[in-house]
Amino acid sequence: MTDIILVVAAVTTLAAAVRSTWSPCGLSMLSTITPFSERAKGHCYRATAGWFISGAVVGGACLGALMALAAAGVRGLHLSGPGLVAAALAAAGVAALSDSGAVGLQLPIHRRQVNERWLDRYRPWVFGWQIGTGLATYITTAAVYLMIVLGALTTDPVTAVGLGVAFGTLRGLAVLLTRTLDGPGALRAFHRSFDAAGPVVARTVVGVEVAVSLALALALRSPIAVAGVATATAVGLVVATRGRRVPARSR
Repeated sequence: MTDIILVVAAVTTLAAAVRSTWSPCGLSMLSTITPFSERAKGHCYRATAGWFISGAVVGGACLGALMALAAAGVRGLHLSGPGLVAAALAAAGVAALSDSGAVGLQLPIHRRQVNERWLDRYRPWVFGWQIGTGLATYITTAAVYLMIVLGALTTDPVTAVGLGVAFGTLRGLAVLLTRTLDGPGALRAFHRSFDAAGPVVARTVVGVEVAVSLALALALRSPIAVAGVATATAVGLVVATRGRRVPARSR
């Protein structure tokens, strides 16, 4: 039964890493590390991007180490399979409610933004390391917290480290989105498209969290759990739809 936790943890890691790119820190990274800006500084874009990605991987490994300690602690509790899945379901439900904003619940969000001037004072890997840790910079989604909880609930320290490294690697690779930009005009066009995709990505992550909740509820083989997830999703959709209609009427 606990295999489902590994699957949803991997999916959540992907969603958390992608969504985190739309943070202020992610935007700073995409605005600062570009081929033309690196040329203007007398630097090589490939080298800077390579060091940044390497730092992000190390940052993800540090996050994974913390998750591994938590996984070892959970293993020591000797919880049953259904108990672990139930805990994962509760965490996924809270994350979905937080990111959807349907009931006004929001987990504490760390709003620390990396100073982009650090790229001039320190090696790019320092900036990458902070991005890769996930917790040292601006947190835009509860999926980051959910990933950590699910990593702990796998009860496997090695798997937990792997999830952390995957998160850091994906966050670091985002820098390559700017690899073809050749000037300020191209950068402005890129950011217009990037900003427009932000809300879609945010809604997709909520959908992933709901899907994770449903998968865990099905794994429990509990009609009550499945009905609870379905009901909460329906209520959330109604609230979100009404919320989008109110501003239109006020205009």
